[in-house]
Amino acid sequence: MRIGFIGFGNMASAMADGWIAAGVDAGRMRACAGHFDALRERCEVRGMVACSGAAEVVAASDLVVVAVKPHLIAEVVEPVAGELSGKAVLSVAWGWDCAKWEELLPGVAHLSCVPNTPVSVNEGVIAVERASTMGAEMRAEVLDLLGKLGLVVELESRLLFVGGTVGGCSPAFVAMGIEALADAAVKHGIPRADAYRIVSQMMLGTARLQLETGEHPAAMKDAVCSPGGATIRGVAELEASGLRAALIRAVDATL
Repeated sequence: MRIGFIGFGNMASAMADGWIAAGVDAGRMRACAGHFDALRERCEVRGMVACSGAAEVVAASDLVVVAVKPHLIAEVVEPVAGELSGKAVLSVAWGWDCAKWEELLPGVAHLSCVPNTPVSVNEGVIAVERASTMGAEMRAEVLDLLGKLGLVVELESRLLFVGGTVGGCSPAFVAMGIEALADAAVKHGIPRADAYRIVSQMMLGTARLQLETGEHPAAMKDAVCSPGGATIRGVAELEASGLRAALIRAVDATL
């Protein structure tokens, strides 16, 4: 597929980086954005083609990724709506589900998803709406392409943005956890760079262990907590500080 981005901010750039890392030809990707000089630099460093506008992107693409801010979508997409017939439209815009896209682009094949920034290193999670107007073959091809970026989870329309919140906002929460644990290590004498490496690898390894074994997180916690040991004392302190409730409230706040 020739891939075109309408909008090339942080999320679109992360997706492009992930696809390039997965072996997708950067020369078959192009983008447009509001500030052409900055766009040209971001495209050139990746080997992509910078376009002057949405019409140029659409004309040269099979898959059009719409990655502009939600309130700008109608303004940007309506002028090229007629040229999107026969194309695949992939939305990464918050709040734009299948029903909303169908109002704007009736008769056009579209699919809504919510990726997160770790797609740039092919370790993302992409919440994908089950409802779409894509045919089975086209949908399978787009899902295969998204699968190169990480884990694809298909959700009902009412849950799309809940899944998108947990996957898309939580990297910020996890990054705060990495920073805090690294601060604790530095407090006790570990050099800052080593502290970040230790904590980040610990989080990566723990997450991979859970994904590969399917083990309940509580069982994983119990496996580390020896009776009367150091870990259970730390767990008790986290419980007293309301860690779980704080994380749940953080997700509630985003919704």
